[in-house]
Amino acid sequence: MNYSSGNIIYTFERLCATNLSDLDKLYTAVYNHPRPAGYFAKKYDTAYTGIEYTGFIAYDEHHQPAAYYGVVPCFIKYNGKLILAAQSVDTMTHPLHRLKGLFVQLAKNTFKLCTQEGIKIIFGFPNQNSVKGFVDLDWETTETMELYLIPVETIPIENIAEHTPLLGKLYKEYQYQVLKKYLVPQKGIENSVLNDGFSGVNRDELYFNHKDCHETQVLRIGKALLWVKIKNNAFIIGDISCADKDFDGIMQKVHKLASVLGLNQVQFQTSPDTKASGLFSKRYHFIPSFPIMFKSLARNIKPDKIKFTFADIDTF
Repeated sequence: MNYSSGNIIYTFERLCATNLSDLDKLYTAVYNHPRPAGYFAKKYDTAYTGIEYTGFIAYDEHHQPAAYYGVVPCFIKYNGKLILAAQSVDTMTHPLHRLKGLFVQLAKNTFKLCTQEGIKIIFGFPNQNSVKGFVDLDWETTETMELYLIPVETIPIENIAEHTPLLGKLYKEYQYQVLKKYLVPQKGIENSVLNDGFSGVNRDELYFNHKDCHETQVLRIGKALLWVKIKNNAFIIGDISCADKDFDGIMQKVHKLASVLGLNQVQFQTSPDTKASGLFSKRYHFIPSFPIMFKSLARNIKPDKIKFTFADIDTF
């Protein structure tokens, strides 16, 4: 399919195994650094849902990648049943091809593909630069994620170590030694919002196998389970499962671990009104983070019943 803007005729091609390398090329042009080898191949291999490579690349007249928009299919447990959904994840436009209307055209093609493939709803967490584009495409904002940033006083060991490969390797070993008695041999934890009575992303073994492109760990502290990631000088909690009475003790331990690991911050994000929101908000201040936006492709799905934690965002 073709799209004309100014004096350029663009060609749109669905993402596939043979053009994945063009995503690497485009990402490097947009962000000035590459993704790890195989990142996009893993991210868009969602065959476990019955659909994969759900997105479109725009090419210029020299068949160079100019822009991309794509979603990652998953399942949401909604009213006790699994429905096919997708998360809006990557929006990229080459600096030489901006303001050409490519995002809107790519998104419309992707939404049409989603409808054809049986996806019932698309959700996303756009940054402030992308919100207007989503609104123009008839997305609905239900609420805003709560971001908890808990400061930790320590020497920033992780930040220092990441600047050289040798120090980075030594820090990884140090991190393992600190955390090893808490590590649990599983890839993630059950979605806490489901236990709160809300709908949410269904996390089963197939989902965890797909999401395995990110360096995360599961820790058991007392009787609690935490799905965590250590990155950018922060101890990031993706999701937490614990009894209310244990929460203070768990967070004291998390704070101590972050200090020993040389991390300046503990982070957590959640939808409002979840159990986790209640536990954190009684003790810590939050700031508004990403808007939670939906594009419904089926009339019988109510977005306001669906909740998330940071573990559900593709960057976790």
